[in-house]
Amino acid sequence: MIFAAPLTPAIDLNSLLASPQFSNSIQLLVSLSLITLIPFFLMSVTSFLRIIIVFSLLRTAIGTQQVPPGSVLIGLALFMTVFIMSPVWQEVNKNAVTPYNQGKMSQARAFEAGLKPLSQFMLRQTRAKDLALFVQFSKIAPPKTAAEVPAYVLIPAYMISELKTAFQIGFLLFVPFIIVDLVVANILLSLGMFMLSPVMISLPFKILLFVLVDGWNLITRGLLMSFK
Repeated sequence: MIFAAPLTPAIDLNSLLASPQFSNSIQLLVSLSLITLIPFFLMSVTSFLRIIIVFSLLRTAIGTQQVPPGSVLIGLALFMTVFIMSPVWQEVNKNAVTPYNQGKMSQARAFEAGLKPLSQFMLRQTRAKDLALFVQFSKIAPPKTAAEVPAYVLIPAYMISELKTAFQIGFLLFVPFIIVDLVVANILLSLGMFMLSPVMISLPFKILLFVLVDGWNLITRGLLMSFK
């Protein structure tokens, strides 16, 4: 007896791609993928980048390995970011989010209006040399005004400018603590205590110096004033 193979229904790929169910599924997948990138986006285009690097360099300069813990530094940097970026978020909400929710603005126009305050903030912190570097390699026509710089050019220029600024601040933080280390090391050498680690002796003095000058207040004040 010969058995006939079961017939499989033909699948029309074009109609499947054109179906609204397929389109909605793809949009949902893309939306979920973009949501996972939001934290990285916020770290890249806000003041968080400079703040967390300065705090990390400060902990290294003092010599305390895990004090304050990384979670504490991230939390402090996050709330300082919210404080610094609140005027920008308010402008975004006023010019883009609220009109879009009221149906007065399309999604594309809302995105453009919401990106404008954020771009202005990044432009104020970005060095002209860094911006010119990415404009040159992007092979686009030189923008006549800063407002014409595309976001994909502005964001990396802003990030390397923030990295340079953070390392400059970190260098200034290292200087007084290095002086303490040198003084303690010279004293130990003059006393003939070669086997005693200078780090163990200098650490309490560095912590005492940081507390006496109210270091957290000074660094926070300096970071807040460093943003234009």
